[in-house]
Amino acid sequence: MSLTEEILSQIHGNPFKSLQKVDELWTELKNNTLPLPHTIKQDDQSLESLDYDVVICGGTLGILIGATLVMKGWRVALIERGKLQGREQEWNISRKELEVFIELNLLSEVELKTAISTEYNPARLSFPNSDDIWVKNVLNIGVDPVYLLETLKTKFLEAGGILLENTAYQGSIIHPNGVEIVNSSHLVAEGSETIKTRLLIDAMGHFSPLVRQARQGKKPDAVCLVVGTCATGYPNNQTGDIFASFTPLKNQCQYFWEAFPARDGRTTYLFTYLDANPQRFSLESLFEDYFKLLPEYQQIELNQLTFKRALFGFFPCYKDSPLKMPWNRVLAVGDSSGNQSPLSFGGFGAMVRHLQRLTDGIDHALTTDQLSQNALSLLQPYQPSLSVTWLFQRSMSVGIQQTINPEQINQLLTTVFQGMEQLGEPILKPFLQDVVQFSALTKTLSKTAMTHPDLIFKIIPQVGLMSLIDWTIHYWNLGLYTGLYPLGKTLEPMFKKLPLSSQYYYYRWLEAWKYGSGQDYE
Repeated sequence: MSLTEEILSQIHGNPFKSLQKVDELWTELKNNTLPLPHTIKQDDQSLESLDYDVVICGGTLGILIGATLVMKGWRVALIERGKLQGREQEWNISRKELEVFIELNLLSEVELKTAISTEYNPARLSFPNSDDIWVKNVLNIGVDPVYLLETLKTKFLEAGGILLENTAYQGSIIHPNGVEIVNSSHLVAEGSETIKTRLLIDAMGHFSPLVRQARQGKKPDAVCLVVGTCATGYPNNQTGDIFASFTPLKNQCQYFWEAFPARDGRTTYLFTYLDANPQRFSLESLFEDYFKLLPEYQQIELNQLTFKRALFGFFPCYKDSPLKMPWNRVLAVGDSSGNQSPLSFGGFGAMVRHLQRLTDGIDHALTTDQLSQNALSLLQPYQPSLSVTWLFQRSMSVGIQQTINPEQINQLLTTVFQGMEQLGEPILKPFLQDVVQFSALTKTLSKTAMTHPDLIFKIIPQVGLMSLIDWTIHYWNLGLYTGLYPLGKTLEPMFKKLPLSSQYYYYRWLEAWKYGSGQDYE
């Protein structure tokens, strides 16, 4: 029996069996043997009637969008394959980002305070042979998903939303004037075989059948593997780690760690960036390394800990993101859209960051009937601030046959983050929250190039010349978008005089420039 099986089998529910199932999915992804779904069809005949304005498939993050839209007066149905409820493990985020729940009237001040289950300061960045870097108010808030989703579900229903739990998405037919969602066992049991909507929103995550059909079986460009636990017994649990590394390359990967205080213990994660090469190791193998290295990382013996939960998964990333659905009247949001950076592996933060933008955009699209594939693609626009992070991810990963100095990635990260710390919090803190800005990036690169030019030359063969050229295009686009956003704002009085349908396109471009240059960060 492996160490992983021994420990996980002692946790309530025996998550080791679930780990094996996820590993099977990981193996299928590596071998490119996942079946390609064909759940969407098209029909030239118009529907005689429509039941809803919006149907959202996937409730965990879909409820955020659903609650805002139903409060704006739209007829909204939410389909969830199981019961709509949050997990026990908190979602970590920064307090400033949570203000959108107040601004959209999703939560009161009291409800938001109740939703926050943990809060700590400061958080650490740690690399070998260098002083730790400490920051405050970054990913230091733990949100209780159970309370948050239950509160939003109640408000959604009270506002007139329709929730169809235990209802798995099976297929849909796109008509000129709407989408017909078909063959749901729950709907059949209720005496109706279909529901009809003007707009279908996919919030079913990375492995949504709609996403897999849209991507036509393409293997991801990169994957983040993550394993972890929540346990009690840690003597020190007042601070957290945003990003920590203390080992050289192992198994052709650089191992990174995170740690957060939780209301019922301490959560620690081990994660790594890699490609989907069939030779890559399993999640169980990564878990073995996690348990072997955890005592050194947290300065504690395993027998001093009582493990409450096991956490594991893998998160595919595509350079062609955010995903633009190839059909009319279908929009992907959250993890389905790939709207988070390839450095982060949680969709909650990305969804919250874009919640106001998506809510306004979907409301505007419904009002003006801008529901074509081209119009909806503007709600998930190209963002150079997202695309430039691909080179950062690539610089923290190694090819299966690639040979580099085992300490090269640690040396690079030490140099970059020390430079950011010296440049000040306005440079460092946005980056730690997945926001890349042209000025901050330019200053950081310039400082790194001047102080450690040798590192730059070492990275080029690691990431590849074509990746560097591709990155350079996104970098200059980041600068272009930085200038376009304030210029576009000056034209707002003129565009407000145009018809709403014309305003739709103006505001989508304005938002693309704003978010695409990181100027949404306050």
